[in-house]
Amino acid sequence: MTHKHDMDDEQSCCALEEKKANKANQDAGCCTSHSESENHDEEDHNHSNGSESTFRMFLPSIISFIGLLIALLFDNYFPQYWFNGWIRIVWYVLAYIPVGFPVLKEAYESICNGAVFSEFFLMGIATLGAFGIGQYAEGVAVMLFYAIGELFQMLAVKRAKTNIKSLLDQRPDVANVLDGVNIVSKKASEVTIGEIIELKPGEKLALDGKLLSDHATFNTAALTGESKPDTKSKGEIILAGMINLNTISQVEVTTAFTDSKLSKILEMVQEATAKKAPTELFIRKFAKIYTPIVVYLAIAICVLPMVFIDNYIFKDWLYRALVFLVISCPCALVISIPLGYFGGIGAASKNGILFKGSTFLDIIASVKVVVFDKTGTLTKGVFKVQKVVAVGISEADLINYTAAIETKSTHPVGSAIIEFAKEYKKDTSVTEVTEIAGLGLKGFVDGNEILVGNAKLMKNYNIAYDAEIDTIPFTIIVVAVNQKYAGYFIIADEVKEDAKEAIQSLHKLDVGTIMLSGDNQSIVSVVAKELNINQAFGNLLPENKVEKLEALLKQNLSVAFVGDGVNDAPVIALANVGIAMGGLGSDATIETADVVIQNDQPTKIYTAINIGKKTKQIVWQNIFLAFTVKLIVLVLGAGGLATMWEAVFADVGVALLAILNAVRIQRIKF
Repeated sequence: MTHKHDMDDEQSCCALEEKKANKANQDAGCCTSHSESENHDEEDHNHSNGSESTFRMFLPSIISFIGLLIALLFDNYFPQYWFNGWIRIVWYVLAYIPVGFPVLKEAYESICNGAVFSEFFLMGIATLGAFGIGQYAEGVAVMLFYAIGELFQMLAVKRAKTNIKSLLDQRPDVANVLDGVNIVSKKASEVTIGEIIELKPGEKLALDGKLLSDHATFNTAALTGESKPDTKSKGEIILAGMINLNTISQVEVTTAFTDSKLSKILEMVQEATAKKAPTELFIRKFAKIYTPIVVYLAIAICVLPMVFIDNYIFKDWLYRALVFLVISCPCALVISIPLGYFGGIGAASKNGILFKGSTFLDIIASVKVVVFDKTGTLTKGVFKVQKVVAVGISEADLINYTAAIETKSTHPVGSAIIEFAKEYKKDTSVTEVTEIAGLGLKGFVDGNEILVGNAKLMKNYNIAYDAEIDTIPFTIIVVAVNQKYAGYFIIADEVKEDAKEAIQSLHKLDVGTIMLSGDNQSIVSVVAKELNINQAFGNLLPENKVEKLEALLKQNLSVAFVGDGVNDAPVIALANVGIAMGGLGSDATIETADVVIQNDQPTKIYTAINIGKKTKQIVWQNIFLAFTVKLIVLVLGAGGLATMWEAVFADVGVALLAILNAVRIQRIKF
């Protein structure tokens, strides 16, 4: 993932950070496995490459450290007669070059680009100035510790990017392609438009395509937000991410792998750090004003005492000015604050949550109301038998008769009954099954005439049934045996296991909850009551959802909307924070959303808010730490009470502490 910075807005003080982040990304990149054994091989290979690249990253610092250590030993503990004069100077220069040359190069390039007052410029003149007044060891030490601070930043960025990469790169990697009469497994990225994929039940489609089989039923809940599985006919388009449910199907590829749904998600992640949080933008702008001011102050510290002090010694005041420059370098802020947000993004990715920019970590931390879609968000989006009522026959017989008839149907409601009946299964003889359009099925099971369908089917055959059925807000399958009412099945979308916990957790944070759904108000009310949601509105079209959300926003409330279907895209775009539920949500929803929850768990919304709050807390801790320590040591340095070593601590030490504090968020269990 490219760690991008706008050079016009942020000056070249971020150039080295950007290059190092790109390098970290290259080191962190890994190929997606295509089988379990290949995955282990690639993990070992990537681990080996990661260790080697980390060593290469630290090699210049190691060389400089060894050179500096030997020089300090020769200077202070084991004096050598030959270690003086030009030999001593050259030794320190050679120790300085591995860590100093990249920074001096960046300073030169930033000056050529018109950005003189960069952190590279500050570090360059401070360390070269130290050499100019004979403080060779301090000059090398300042640059060495600065380089080490940058390396810690790189490692933190690398770790966060690896977390995000592993979270998102879950695309189906292999497609079974027809090659004549044979089936060949190919990398999805190598499948070309026009090739035919054979999709077995339970398999996920890797590329968009056109259905060649006569009929096939797909689980599209995360793609469309619909509860019912979608039965497609020959010639209809099947989208990447749809899961085949029943029969072996053939799909002709119409879209390249790079243009598929999940590939687009990965592209969006590459821009995740481009949207900067207000705090981060403030610090960047502050640094652009702050840096030239401290350079001019350093010049004043060096020159002005000449006018007011009789025993003015240029070397002493130059040293104070150089100390002042080292202390004033804003790298602790310009590194640790973006890294704090990036650490938040990395921590979120470990928990199955993608933030598309650091600004949304700030916004979600202040959310006061979370608005939910129902289907696929708080419910599973799949039909399931919720209740069976038998009248005049045993429950087992009712289930077996009904399931036997439904085996001749492809309707998803029938599939729910068949799945439910597995534990009751017994051998039956099924004959003469016919479909009655819009009503249900009629057939014979073990010689008994069975009617299975809706209440209208019973009325059509003048069969009296329980009047309570007409008041039940869910899908009802009514059954008659030999022209007598025998009972019914309640079939409904199932509430997710953690949905109630999610609502309770949000209420503990004093966050209000509202549900907006296109389903019947009666169904919506039942679900809202079960989950203890504050308010619930049903029978809503997409434009009605927009109206409801606009009314909330007019109350100056910070609102998050959570949805998964294409019909949720408008409200997700309108909300302060749009959250897409499911890594396979509709294209429009995922592209519009600011946050994507990959594993469909509503409790992750609570986790996302907590991560936002913790990230904001850590960022402000870093700001306070950096300003407090720097202010104290700046005063001491200007007064001649702080040496270059205190300056090293104030600059690099504070940067390291801030970086470690920022990295800490990735170790917190949310």
